[in-house]
Amino acid sequence: MARRRLLVLLKPFDVYPASQSDGLSRITSLQLQHLDNRRKMHKDAINFCQNILRHKPVEWKALLRNDLRQPIRDVDLVITVGGDGTLLQASHYIDDSVPVLGVNSDPTRPEEVEKHSNEYDASRSTGYLCAATVDNFEQILDNIIEDRISPSNLRRISIGVNSQVISTYALNDILIAHPCPATLSRFSFKIKSDDQPCSPLVNSRSSGLRVSTAAGATAAMLSAGGFPMPILSQDLQYMVREPIASGAASSLMHGFIKPHQSMEATWFCKEGIIYIDGSHVRCSVKNGDRIEISSKAPVLKVFLPHRVQHVSGL
Repeated sequence: MARRRLLVLLKPFDVYPASQSDGLSRITSLQLQHLDNRRKMHKDAINFCQNILRHKPVEWKALLRNDLRQPIRDVDLVITVGGDGTLLQASHYIDDSVPVLGVNSDPTRPEEVEKHSNEYDASRSTGYLCAATVDNFEQILDNIIEDRISPSNLRRISIGVNSQVISTYALNDILIAHPCPATLSRFSFKIKSDDQPCSPLVNSRSSGLRVSTAAGATAAMLSAGGFPMPILSQDLQYMVREPIASGAASSLMHGFIKPHQSMEATWFCKEGIIYIDGSHVRCSVKNGDRIEISSKAPVLKVFLPHRVQHVSGL
């Protein structure tokens, strides 16, 4: 049997500020100690995973996620070591042929968060989509190598601007808004099926429009009052952020886009940005631009944690 080829994508260390505690308050010093510990945990997790890989019948190379420049091809598996952000960044370079395993290098410790709740935020990495930690990485890797487990197909968002499809697909969500958060966003939208409208045209003055996948429904969408969705749902969920005087159209400010449907939005501000899975990937839009949003994108194959596979919708 041919040796499998793996690419290991690493979260960089410079996301944790260097410790400089002179003249700082006790709380700030504790925060810096926390960051130092996070950096150590991440480094230890990388070393642990690489040591495991050295003893497996695989060929592999490691790469910092920020050094990704080209689509990932000619590998059998991508392993991300970091958190959900590292997996999200990797997903922008992966089509539907390469599966991904996320390793949460520094999971949040509930007892630590509770202990320091009155001093600072001791949260670490959520790792919602990460199936592995250092505790079970070798077991899950062996299961993958021996074909004992299969990845799940996660739906992604396809975005087009004036009939030109953006090459990056969103795994979590997109946000369409004015680049200044204090400025009003003006746009209209409608839901279409087979290029025919199946909802009224909605004119919106608001803080923007968010559209999420099932994978992203527990992130910003849920925080804004949206619904969790079964992780393998093919629907997209949309929500107009902070609509002004929606009136009779209020029931249309939050809803779902089915797999056979798409949303067509028209932007009516001088400036606008489509943010894809956070702030790092973005596309500019201008007055009159037509934006098409659908789930007609290649799926992403992800080895999911058991707790996520059983999330139910409302």
